[in-house]
Amino acid sequence: MKTLRQIAVTAPETIECIKRPLDESPLKPDEIAGRTLATVVSAGTELAYFYQSRERTYPCFPGYAAVFEIDQTGSDASDLRIGDRVFCMGGHASRQRCKRIDAVRIPDGLRPEAAACSRLAGISMTTLVTTPVRPPETVLITGLGPVGNFAAQAFRNGGYRVIGIDPSPVRRQTATDCGLTDIRESVPDETDPIAGTVGLIAECSGHEQATLDALRVIRKRGEIVLIGVPWRKRTDATAFDILNKVFHRYAIIRSGWEWELPLRAAPFQPASIFGNIQGALDWISDGRIVTKGLIESRSPLDAPAVYRALNSGVTDRLIQAFDWTDPKLNE
Repeated sequence: MKTLRQIAVTAPETIECIKRPLDESPLKPDEIAGRTLATVVSAGTELAYFYQSRERTYPCFPGYAAVFEIDQTGSDASDLRIGDRVFCMGGHASRQRCKRIDAVRIPDGLRPEAAACSRLAGISMTTLVTTPVRPPETVLITGLGPVGNFAAQAFRNGGYRVIGIDPSPVRRQTATDCGLTDIRESVPDETDPIAGTVGLIAECSGHEQATLDALRVIRKRGEIVLIGVPWRKRTDATAFDILNKVFHRYAIIRSGWEWELPLRAAPFQPASIFGNIQGALDWISDGRIVTKGLIESRSPLDAPAVYRALNSGVTDRLIQAFDWTDPKLNE
């Protein structure tokens, strides 16, 4: 029986790179399969939903951003060839198998780990294509982790004035290195010239205080989009503290739920999840979304150390990726 390698959460805060049986059933006509080149970690979701949870059935298998090289195609996937490299929403595993319609061919020459970042960049692009706030208005991005950093870059590309906020000096420097020019430690107070002028708050930290602080500077009838998941209570702020400011600012507040969009474009609905991923791939490929210097690639065999570091908040780079071409995986 053939096996594959896959990263598994086998108990709370316990990660292993295990061997599992490989699905050797014949491909369906609309399927493709191949060896994984790279996957990237979505730290917020993977830590809170998988790694830290005490309420899951184990083992469970994190990951939703993979790039693989095709070595098998079904009869209906004739537009792709053996050797083509594609993105899919696959987990951290040494092989991928998906429907052709669920794969996006990556631009030639693009590094697999950079291409996999299109999944993280696509998260905030739902907000970019659904907000009524138009450029050149000011957008305030609170939280400059992977999703927030890419959100800031995407909104800059869309013609907005972008202000990034993060208390971490490392994340602020990383954002500056990506070409973002107005990066601050905290949200300005009411005396700052931007107070009352910010059209959109893209809240990417998941911290309720960030929303409360941002309400100090939002313009009347501005929009607050909650992109970062509030996985746990961080402050003693009450609903009144937020709702009072929302009411008197006439602000619109809504979820940044990525899946508000359909997976694929349709008549009268051009915006889609896969359309955003394709757009992010194009921007990463031509350098309009910077990934250079942001990614640390490790062997999947180092997964326990990677997740421990993410859990402690101490990593060398903003984004953690797994290199599935590591020859040690075949030992």
